[in-house]
Amino acid sequence: MVILIDTNIILDHLIPNKSFADTADDLLTLCFQQKCNGFIAAHSITNIFYILRKQFSVYERKKMLIELCDFIEVVGIQKSQIINALINEDFNDLEDRLQVECAIMINADYIVTRNISDYSSSPIPVILPENFLKLIN
Repeated sequence: MVILIDTNIILDHLIPNKSFADTADDLLTLCFQQKCNGFIAAHSITNIFYILRKQFSVYERKKMLIELCDFIEVVGIQKSQIINALINEDFNDLEDRLQVECAIMINADYIVTRNISDYSSSPIPVILPENFLKLIN
C-alpha cells in the first residue's frame, strides 16, 4: 500500500509531548518495517525544518530529517503540478493541493492526515492515521 503522509503527521512524530505522537509513531513504524510504502512531499521537508526551528537546533533538525529520509521516500513536485494546484478552484490552501498533486504522482492509495476536511476535494482517498492503522493491521 502506498501512502502520502501529510506534514502534520511527521510533526506529531517529531515534536515531543504532542497528544498525537503515539499514532504518528505507529504509522512511521509501519513504514520503517516496510508494511506500507510511505512518502512525504519534498516541500514538507522545508516546512518541517522551518516549523521546528524554535524547538531544535539546525544540527538536530537536519539529523531528524536525514533519519526520516532513511525509510520514507520523498516525492518532488514539477512546474506542471504547481500550475495545476494554482488553477484548481476546489482548494484554497496551496500546500494542501500540492500534497494532493504529489499523491497523484505516486499513485497513492491514501493521503494520511489529521486534517481530513482540508482534502474534501481530493481525488485520492484521505484517511486519519488511526483509521489507516486499523486498516493495515
